Amino acid sequence: MRLVVAAVGRMKQGPERDLLARYRERIAKSGRGIGIQAIEVVEIAESRAADAERRRTEESIAVAQLVPDGAATVLLDERGEDLPSTSLAGVLQRWRDQGLPAVVFMIGGPDGVSPRLRDDAKLCLAFGSATWPHQLVRIMLLEQLYRGVTILSGHPYHRAG
Repeated sequence: MRLVVAAVGRMKQGPERDLLARYRERIAKSGRGIGIQAIEVVEIAESRAADAERRRTEESIAVAQLVPDGAATVLLDERGEDLPSTSLAGVLQRWRDQGLPAVVFMIGGPDGVSPRLRDDAKLCLAFGSATWPHQLVRIMLLEQLYRGVTILSGHPYHRAG
């Protein structure tokens, strides 16, 4: 199974980008042993349309085009479910065991995503009720994916407390 993070906007050079790369490498190395073949982070240019609805539509179309047939989609949204790490790991395990080719994690732009993209998502996920900068959401997501991989592989990174 492939993991794809489709994020609207660009991550600037600097420590945040370095941390994102570090988690991506960790997922790639640890995931092979449990059936995670690849982790990709795809950046989508923000729309330059004048109105928010048009920007949301254009960006949502670009995100939707990255979803392969048969993939599960997860929308990152402050109104989504706030899952414990072990539950997210369980969701990944279930989808992997069902033979899904990919899971696409979608991070919309400042104007959000289209209602259709939200409605079609298998899971809507939040990292608490706070609004987070998109760059931090990417890092938090990759950390949680790495944590999920280590939970599934029995690695001691995640310690239940």
